[in-house]
Amino acid sequence: MSWFKKDPLQIVIFQSYGTDTHFYMRGRAFEDETINLEQKGLFGLFINSWKRFETDEIKYAELKITLPNSTVLKTTTNDHGYFKIDQKVDGLNALANQEGWLHVEVSFSGVNIKRNIQNENRFPGELLIPCSKADFGIISDIDDTILHTGVVSTLKWRVLINSIFKSATSRIPLEGAAEFYQKLHRGYSGENANPIFYVSHSPWNLYRYLDFFLKQNNFPKGPILLRSFKDIFKKTSGDQPQKHIEIINILKTYPKLKFILIGDAGECDADIYLDVANNYPTQVMAIYLRSVKHKKKMQRVKSLFKDYNQIPVLLVNSSKNAIKHARQHGFIA
Repeated sequence: MSWFKKDPLQIVIFQSYGTDTHFYMRGRAFEDETINLEQKGLFGLFINSWKRFETDEIKYAELKITLPNSTVLKTTTNDHGYFKIDQKVDGLNALANQEGWLHVEVSFSGVNIKRNIQNENRFPGELLIPCSKADFGIISDIDDTILHTGVVSTLKWRVLINSIFKSATSRIPLEGAAEFYQKLHRGYSGENANPIFYVSHSPWNLYRYLDFFLKQNNFPKGPILLRSFKDIFKKTSGDQPQKHIEIINILKTYPKLKFILIGDAGECDADIYLDVANNYPTQVMAIYLRSVKHKKKMQRVKSLFKDYNQIPVLLVNSSKNAIKHARQHGFIA
């Protein structure tokens, strides 16, 4: 009997996006730390947070991705346990469901993996391929746009408290946000399947936490695009933020699809969205920015868009206000 039995291995597949001929998927292989997303109690929540960031990744593991038609793709995790597969594959539309989701199965394939593996080495993943029923897409921030995090608080102390000492079940979305997103997802006809992409500065370590929050609060399902924890505190002059890069990648992936950009006035969303709109004027149809309780930041954003009249821009004080505006512009019924 082993007194120091190792945790079983698992693969977490991050919901991503692609096209009929472009398969793009990311994820991570690591030891299962049995994180309870419904955990209560300060000590338990602190331990959960520790587990999220002190992960035991599975380095250089060989993986295989099996598609519904039995096509097998292969990839290998890097030195942090992450994997990314970016490959040309034909006929993916035919494998997706009516909402545009393509279901795959990921498994360990390397002979060097001899440990106990969860789920009999079968880990489900999903890839979004926007279907023909989509009139437009939505790209949304998460922090202080649909989930109050406190990014405008002094030294970001509210972000720390909310992320470490609050469970995903106890986090409350901004009032009416889920309803607004569901209406945008269904579009003017009420029967569309407009794709939603959630983009955040948060690290991939919080992926399951945020995914659980979105499901728990009835937000439309969509790819959640985060960034590596090692890049959180990296600020290189002249470099675009990862969120900015992700948004441009989405627009380039779907050049014929127009998008609504949703964020908040607290951080850099206004600057990113304005730059994107100026560089991709035919693809950005509207910008919504949640108001924040910070006078100087609100003044800066207002001045930024003072003489801008290329597309509709709304500083959102409430979801009812946003729904009314979207209805007036024909985005929803």
